[in-house]
Amino acid sequence: MRQLATLLLLTVAAVAAQTKSFVGTVTGFRSASAEVEIRPDSGDMVVARFTSGTIAQKIAPGERDLKKAESIQVTDVTAGDRVLVTLEAGSSNVRRIVVMPAGDIAKRNEADRLDWQKRGVAGIVSARTANRITVKTRTLSGEIEAVVTVDEHTSFKRYAPDSVKFSDAQISAFSAVNVGDQLRARGEKSEDGLKVAAAEVVFGTFVVKAGTVASVDPASKQITVKELGSNKPLTVVFTADSQIKQMPAFPAGTMGGMARGGMPGAASGGRSGAAPMGGRAGGFDINQMLEMMPAVKLEDLKPGSTVVISSTKGAKTDQLTAIMLLSNADMLIQMASAMSGGGSRGGSGMGAGMGSMMGGDAGGLSGLGLSGIMQ
Repeated sequence: MRQLATLLLLTVAAVAAQTKSFVGTVTGFRSASAEVEIRPDSGDMVVARFTSGTIAQKIAPGERDLKKAESIQVTDVTAGDRVLVTLEAGSSNVRRIVVMPAGDIAKRNEADRLDWQKRGVAGIVSARTANRITVKTRTLSGEIEAVVTVDEHTSFKRYAPDSVKFSDAQISAFSAVNVGDQLRARGEKSEDGLKVAAAEVVFGTFVVKAGTVASVDPASKQITVKELGSNKPLTVVFTADSQIKQMPAFPAGTMGGMARGGMPGAASGGRSGAAPMGGRAGGFDINQMLEMMPAVKLEDLKPGSTVVISSTKGAKTDQLTAIMLLSNADMLIQMASAMSGGGSRGGSGMGAGMGSMMGGDAGGLSGLGLSGIMQ
C-alpha cells in the first residue's frame, strides 16, 4: 500500500513537472484551428489550442483565490484579457485558462484612478518629519502645499529603477521617502484638500527630460532624443505600459488662461470646470490636463518634434524607460520656464525663456509636477 502511495505521488510530481503554466495577455485568435495567441509576461508569444476538454474560468481583477473562479465558455475569452494558462503535458493544448476580462480590469482601474483623485494628494516631497510628509506642487498661480500624515497602518510602495507600472511598485517604508521624491497618497482627506491621513503612499525618484526627436525605431520600441540644453543623445525605451500623448497646438494667450485655472481647448461638459488637485482651488494641474490629451503611437512621433519624458531614475544616464512621453511639447516647456522664473522672452518653441531650463533634469519641468506615477 505504501509503495502504491509512493508511486502515485511520483506520477503526480512527474505530470506537474511537465505541465506548463504562465500568465499573459490574449493578443488574437485563429478561429479555423481553435487557437489563441497569448503574449506571456516574459518570453515569446505562445499559440495554444482550445479542446473539448479545456476548462475556462473567469475571476475578478485583484482576486487571488482561484476557488472563487466562475465557469465560462472559451468563446467568452477576448483580446486584451489577462489570463493564467495551464497547458497539457507535452502539448500546446489548453488544459485550463483562468481569465481576468479586459473590460473588468479597465473598470477596476478607472474606479481606482478616480478614488486616488477624490481621496488623494500628489506632489514633490519637500519635508519629512516624525509622522508627516509635506508635498509641494508648483502651479502658474503659485505653489500649493499639502500635508500627508501616516501611522503604523499606512502602506508604502516605491517605484524601482526603470519600473513603469503603478501596480509593480515594491513594498517600502516611511524611512525610504526622501526630499525630492514624487509622492501620491490617499486616505481620509480634509475638505480643503490640503491634508490627508494616508492609508496608502506610493512614491519614487523620477526624472523629467526634454528635447527634440532625432530618430524613431518602432521595431526596437526606441527613440533617440537630443536633450534640451546639452544636445546630448538620449535613448528612450518604450514598454507596453508606456504612455505616449500629444499636446494640441495652443493658441496665443493660453498661458494666461491656464493661470486663471482654465483648461484650454476643453469641450463644454468636460473636466475644464474641475478644481485642480482633486478639489483644491487656486492652481492649474498638468496631470488633469494630461487625461484629456489624445494617445498616439510610437510610429506617429517624427524627427524634430519637441518631447518631454518622465521616467524613474535608471542605471544608465543616457537611457530612460518612458513612463509618459508628451509630443508637441513646446508649450509645456514654456510654461515650466515661466514657473521657474525664466519667463517667455518673446518668441516661441524651444528657444523661448530657456535660461532657467538648462541642466540635465530640466528642473522647471520637474517643478511643474509632470507625473511619473501613472495608473
